[in-house]
This record gives sequence, structure tokens and C-alpha cells, in this order.
Amino acid sequence: MQKRLIFGFIVIFLALSVQDGFFGTNAEDFAVPAKSSALVIATKTRPAVQTGTRVVRVVDGDTIVVLINGVQEKVRLIGVDTPEIFDPRGSVQCFGEEASAFTKSLLENKFVRLEADASQDDSDKYERLLRYVYLDDTLVNERIISEGYGHEYTYRRPYKYQTEFKNAEKSARESKKGLWAEDACSPT
Repeated sequence: MQKRLIFGFIVIFLALSVQDGFFGTNAEDFAVPAKSSALVIATKTRPAVQTGTRVVRVVDGDTIVVLINGVQEKVRLIGVDTPEIFDPRGSVQCFGEEASAFTKSLLENKFVRLEADASQDDSDKYERLLRYVYLDDTLVNERIISEGYGHEYTYRRPYKYQTEFKNAEKSARESKKGLWAEDACSPT
């Protein structure tokens, strides 16, 4: 009888501990990513979705700087990779300038919505937040790919929109858009 009573208290305690207001956490703060054996514990340091965030600078085609609560944060767009404009070897990659200019024309000084992905880390090894970026109803990550300014990029684990991004790249390649155009990287 005493064991059942103790077990009951433990169950009640655990149930209460994941409810809003008790220990400052809720059930959404804990997630197990798909196809992963590791348990990832998400914290409440940043919400999963942030609205009304202003883009203060575009670093390159897949990295931006936003203002969050008065602090500038670098954001790496999940699922897309664009050619580099800052190469440590000294050369700019083919179509890097165009990709950077495209992202800049879309986002600079605009208000966006940022969305985290529970299947991905909160930030990368360079301490950039990993996010999907929405401008109004447009998923910018996918638009960069569909317009041919970058390609689909999976880092370690599949992510929420992986299939859509792969389809967007396939369509851009078949349509020979942007960096997939026959003359995109021709010497001048």
C-alpha cells in the first residue's frame, strides 16, 4: 500500500512538472527529434516562433542578422546553402554575389517571422540561430532555392521541410534558374 502511495505521488509530481506555471516549463519544452536516438531538451530561452523581428543586415545568401529584444543575432537559414561571398581562400564562389543580393533585396530592413525546428539544434557551431525565415506568408529559405540562388542542404539530420526544399531545387535545376543556368558561371 505504501509503495502504491509513493508511486502515485511520483506520477502526480511528474504530471504537474510539465504543466504551464510549475517549474516554468511545459510539455512543448521537451522534444525527441525524428530519426534520432538522443533526447533533446529545448529551453525557454527563445520561443519556437518569433514574430515582428527586424532584419538589420544580410551577411550573405543564407545568413542574416536580426534584432531580437534589442540584441543583434546572426541567423543561419535551415535547409538552404548558397554560394559563399567570403571565402578564406580569397575567391568568391560562382553566383555568391547574386545570391547575397537576392536575399538582401528580399529581407534587408524587413520584419520577418522566425521559426525553430525541433529536429535541429537551436544554433550552429558558429553560434548562429538556426531558423526558417518567413516574410509575410513566404518561406524565404524555400524561395531562395526555388529561384535558383541556393541548393537544398541537409546538415546531419532531416528537417521539417526537407522534401519541399529538394523538390524546389529539382524544379530550379530543370528550369535552369539562377545558378543552374547554362551561362551562370561562365568566365567573362
